[in-house]
Order: sequence, then C-alpha cells, then structure tokens
Amino acid sequence: MKSLVAAAMPAVLLAAVSAPAQDFGVRIKELGRLDGVRENMVSGYGIVSGLAGTGDSTRSQATLQSVANALREFGLNVTPAQLASRNVAAVLVTATLPAFARTGDRLDVIVSSMGDARSLTGGALLMTPLYGPDRRIYALAQGAVSVGGYKFELNANVVQKNHPTTGIVPEGAVVEADLTAQVLSPDGTMRLVLFDPDYTTASRIATAVNEKLSASAAAMDAGRVAIRVPEGERERLVDFVARLESLTVQPDLRARVVINERTGTVVSGGGVRLSNVSVAHGDLKVTVVTDFLVSQPGGVLVRPGPGIRTEVVPRTRIDANEEGLSSVTMPAGATVSDLVAALKQVKSSTREVIAILQSIKRAGALHAELVIQ
Repeated sequence: MKSLVAAAMPAVLLAAVSAPAQDFGVRIKELGRLDGVRENMVSGYGIVSGLAGTGDSTRSQATLQSVANALREFGLNVTPAQLASRNVAAVLVTATLPAFARTGDRLDVIVSSMGDARSLTGGALLMTPLYGPDRRIYALAQGAVSVGGYKFELNANVVQKNHPTTGIVPEGAVVEADLTAQVLSPDGTMRLVLFDPDYTTASRIATAVNEKLSASAAAMDAGRVAIRVPEGERERLVDFVARLESLTVQPDLRARVVINERTGTVVSGGGVRLSNVSVAHGDLKVTVVTDFLVSQPGGVLVRPGPGIRTEVVPRTRIDANEEGLSSVTMPAGATVSDLVAALKQVKSSTREVIAILQSIKRAGALHAELVIQ
C-alpha cells in the first residue's frame, strides 16, 4: 500500500501507512520528561569590534555610549560625541544552558545586531555576561563571530548572501554557575510530564511502573504521572530513573491527518479510518482570449481628414469546457491511503486531494483530527 500511495503523488503527497504505534513498545524516555529537568535561557548585551566599516553609525547613540563605557573600564575617559567609528556594533547575545550545566562547560552563543550595522563579518565579541531571569550571571561569552553570509556595497551596488547581521560564536561561552535540577520532592515523589498528553498513555505508564518497578505511580491527569520512589531507592535515584526511562509502554495516539497547503503535503497515520463516503469531483474550465485588431482606413472613397485615423478594435472569444464528472465511492473502514490511491485513478491533483479531505471532514466521514498548517 505504501508504494501505491507514493506512486500516486511522488515527492509531493505522503500518506504514512505504518502499523499503529500501540503495536510496538516505546521507551518512557521518548514519551515524557521528569518535571524539573529543563533547559534555561540566558542573554546579555555586548559589543562586537573589529568590523571593516560595517558597524553601527553615529545615529546609534546606545552603541556610542556602550563604547565610551567600555573604554572607561580601561582608564580612557571619552564622551560619546568624540566617537565616530563604524568598526563596532551593539549586539544581543543569547545561549541555552543544559539542565545539568556545570562550571567550566562551554556553550555556543548566538550574536545578533541591535543597531543599523550592515554586517558582523570579521568581528569579535567582547566579554559579555549572560544573565538568567533572576538577573544572576550564569555564563561569560567572548570570541570571534562566525557569520554564514556577507554583504558588500559600492556605488549603490549591493551583493548579499544570507543574513550577515546574525552570527554564532562556537563554544564562545563558559558556564560560571552550576545548575541543579530538583527532581525529587521532599515527600519522595517525582512527576513525569508527557510530551503529548493523553489519558490512555498516562494510565499505561502508571500501570507499567507499578508492575515492573514496584513503585507507587498514578496518573494525575492526561499530561502528568506521579511516581513515589521507594525509600530504599532514593539514595540511588540515578539508577531508579535509568530503569524508569528504559520501561516500554504502548502509547495511544490520536488519529490525525496533517495537511500543509503551502507545499501540498498530506501525512496520515495508519489508524485513520473513513466511513461510507462518495466523492464527486468535476472541472469547469473557462478560457477568455482577447485579440486586438488594427482597423486601417483605406480605399478610394476615404479621404484624409482630421477625423480619420487608425483604430485598435478588441475581439474577445470565450470558451467554456466542462469535463466529465469523476466519482469515487469508499467503503466503511477504508483508510486515507485507500482514498488517495482511488483519487489517483481519476487524475486528481494534490491540491484537489487536500480540498476533498477537508470536505470529507466537514461531512463527518473522516474520523481523525485534521491539522492544517
């Protein structure tokens, strides 16, 4: 069936007809995460120097003030009005801290221009502290900026590739503060948060933990499972979590059909079913053609005069062609893959398949959630 669907809409339409997910066990590690284990965002304001005249102009007062403040740290007292260099640019520096980052770990940082700089190519980021939401410094960033593009201007001619005002400093930040994730609550309970909330899946996870780990687990709602760690396992919490993540359950997934109208892509799960439905589809093509004819006065009876001139006369033809009506009937229990294969037989295009699926959903014959991107 897969090959038949692929032949119907090659490289454009994909109907995934795989076995349902509940036929295979999936590790809990792929289904959720422990509450408290998350990444953290940090950001800071910095200066990129060493630009070849592509930095911020004198209109960016914040940049001039920042450069003056930086020079004051080195014992040079200058005012912003005394600065007129376009070799510096004010930037915003961002990074993501892993859940268990430790002092000395290195991170990649993203540098983006905040002023009117034309390019950050060839620049170097000065030491920039990166703050968290609590206004604590968690990392220090510094290094050469790598820009995956360029922009050159001369005599009103511009050559540009990608976005030269955004770059990256590979391993340009050093973590200065340890991060600790509070996984276990004071009463010895941890919570598993599901990536895709589902009541059935949460219940199955709780059952698997109770049976295979001899721990007390209960589904709190569709997205969380509370697990009470036995007292003997709390001293070896890492080993307990490793066994927990290795457990396999059969997730229950909601039937979905995902449609991307921009690219003409349709992705369907194998569990999507159709009720009895009949689809009739036809085309009405209307062609309008206008020819412009030139009427040139001539003959022995026509004498030149102020009211005699060449005239352009439009002639319009309208042709209407209604093609034969195509009809497709699907039995109960048919899949989206069967429908796509049948529509291929009547020469339906990808856009028409998308419109037909939307109509079937409105008719109540498509038993799945229709996601339109």
